[in-house]
Amino acid sequence: MNAITETKAPRFAPYASGKFQMAMGLVALDLKDWFDVDQNRAVELREKERLLAGQHDAVFGDLPGSEAAQREVLMLLLDNLERCHPGLISFEEGTVRVPETGKSYSLSDFTDHALDLAGRLVQEDLCLMTPGEEGYVLHAASLCFPARWVLGEKLGQPMMGIHEHVSGYAEKLGKPVDRFFTHLKADKPVVRLNWSVIDDPALFQTSGKYRNDHQVEITPENAGDRLWLRVERQTLRRLPESGDILFTIRTFVDPLSSLEARPDLAMGLRGAVADMPEGMQRYKSLLPFREALDGYLGNLMERAA
Repeated sequence: MNAITETKAPRFAPYASGKFQMAMGLVALDLKDWFDVDQNRAVELREKERLLAGQHDAVFGDLPGSEAAQREVLMLLLDNLERCHPGLISFEEGTVRVPETGKSYSLSDFTDHALDLAGRLVQEDLCLMTPGEEGYVLHAASLCFPARWVLGEKLGQPMMGIHEHVSGYAEKLGKPVDRFFTHLKADKPVVRLNWSVIDDPALFQTSGKYRNDHQVEITPENAGDRLWLRVERQTLRRLPESGDILFTIRTFVDPLSSLEARPDLAMGLRGAVADMPEGMQRYKSLLPFREALDGYLGNLMERAA
């Protein structure tokens, strides 16, 4: 499924400064904003159901010993939705109903895999991290909208292993991230943003990193319709009972043409891409259309001048 997009400017623009920063960029999170809800909710929840029905093992996975923390996540999520987003779900007598999709779920059907149910109730992907010998490891996940990575390859891996192929991660972020996970307080949840420019608007993507093939069909003239901005709103919260950490990923995809309404953001994106190290550009597969992207953004800025 392709993400629903609109012509209005993107809600989140972490590239607006015109600088590329290899940093965590954490901001305090008010739990009333733990989950993000927009007009795409029904479509995205139905897409999750389709993926879970057709390729369940590709989008959900858990390891033994994660059951209690999964149930803790589900109960915290249900409580948060009922308090902060009334009407999105109804929960009574052990049954959860989602009016927008017409789906009903019995908690008893998800006793040992509660994160599976939790992931069906929100637009976010949910990743459960637990302490291990080499730092926090991915213990369970409902991951229907991966950004070009495979859940089965990451399950059970520590943060350094999960980000093994991310250019610059080990040198700049590995130790700070591990320290942050160790010291995160249950009452201090945080949120951050991550971004990329892609040539495919699909939410479910398991491949596409490190592509070098020049895409001659993408030009400065058509890049607005052939490229998309993909932004992830990520939150981290320590679970008060188990002590595990829940990492949520809410994905937004907007056509590059949405920047026509905000030439200032076009300028910021152009600068941020130019500032991005070549290794990161290669990792994000920007090189195949790098010149077309720069030309398109430059044309937007000229028209706005």
